[in-house]
Amino acid sequence: MEERRQKEKFLKLISEHQDLIRKVAAMYYKNKADQEDAFQEILVNLWKAYPTFRGESKITTWMYRVALNTVISGFRKASNRVHRNRSDVNISDELVKPERENVSNEDIDVLYQSIERLTDIEKAVIMLYMEEKTYDDIAEIMGMTRTNVGVKINRIKKKLQKLYKELANGY
Repeated sequence: MEERRQKEKFLKLISEHQDLIRKVAAMYYKNKADQEDAFQEILVNLWKAYPTFRGESKITTWMYRVALNTVISGFRKASNRVHRNRSDVNISDELVKPERENVSNEDIDVLYQSIERLTDIEKAVIMLYMEEKTYDDIAEIMGMTRTNVGVKINRIKKKLQKLYKELANGY
C-alpha cells in the first residue's frame, strides 16, 4: 500500500513539474529525440532518488539538482565517448524572453549562440538565474556557496557580453 501511495505522489509531482525537467533537457540538447531521452533518464533518476528525498529543501530544488546532475553527467559521458559537435547543445526558447519589444530575432539568436559556448556548469547557473531562482536556491541546487553563485553569475554575464559582441560583430 505504501509503495502505491509513493508512486501516486511521485506521478503527481512529475505531472506538476515536468516543464522544469523539459527545460533542463532542452538546455543541453537541440535534437527533440535527445531531449526526450534526457527527459526519460531524468525521470528514472528522480524515481530512484525519490525514496531518499528528506524534504530538507524544496522539492523543485531537489528536482533541479537531480535533473542537472543527470544531463551534465550524461553529456560528459557522451563527450568522452565521441568528440561532440558543440552545435548539438541548445538552450530552450522558453529560457530567454526579450524584455523589450525592439529586440530582434537576430539578437536573440546571437544570445543563444553565446549561451551555447558556455561550459555545462555556466549554462546550468545562468538557466537557474534566468528562471529567477534566488542565489540561495541556485547555491543549494548547484552545491555551491551563495557567494560563489554571485561571483559565477557576474563572471558569466561578462563572458556572455564578450561572446555576444564577438558573435554580433562577426569576430
